[in-house]
Amino acid sequence: MTLAAAIIPVTPFQQNCALIWDQETKHGVVIDPGGDVAQIEGAIAEAGITIDRILLTHGHMDHAGGAAELAEALGNAPIEGPHRADAFLLESLVEQGAKYGLECRAVTPHRWLEEGETVQIAGIAFDVLHCPGHTPGHVVFVNADMGIAIVGDVLFQGSIGRTDFPYGDTAALLHAIRTKLFPLGDHIQFLCGHGPASSFGAERRSNPFVGEDAP
Repeated sequence: MTLAAAIIPVTPFQQNCALIWDQETKHGVVIDPGGDVAQIEGAIAEAGITIDRILLTHGHMDHAGGAAELAEALGNAPIEGPHRADAFLLESLVEQGAKYGLECRAVTPHRWLEEGETVQIAGIAFDVLHCPGHTPGHVVFVNADMGIAIVGDVLFQGSIGRTDFPYGDTAALLHAIRTKLFPLGDHIQFLCGHGPASSFGAERRSNPFVGEDAP
């Protein structure tokens, strides 16, 4: 089994919507389709893959705003995630998008995710970690054996997710990164919601918010 991936930057926020699939079976997933659904559909067609499910890391519109439309276009593909604590955000996607002139639709996942569960990505089980702080129900998908994590807006190259929302919690976010992500190992390469990928090791050493020299 050989995994392949493609990143489709979507919405004016250039959110990293990801396609991940098995090159042998041509089955895979879409993670965080925030918008620009036609562009995502084009990438799926170009790769020649079948989408088994849509995964959401959290309920912000640039990550979830196109999920309902894409699910319909894919024959009602099941939507999984995030944690139920983000239900209020998924219910308010229309209003979230309207603030930025974007058309979004509310989403009700087929499955809410809890820490300790797994999700299937291209036939491979990824562990679900609940990492609140950016949003209350943010989840991360990780396969430590393969050295791969999809972290949404929890951690970035040289930064961390925003917590200046009414529901944001900086202490919870830092705690999740330090106690749930970094202990998985420096070798873990991660895809984040915006900007370039990095590794837990690189961020543990030099990230100004959670690195070794951080307050």
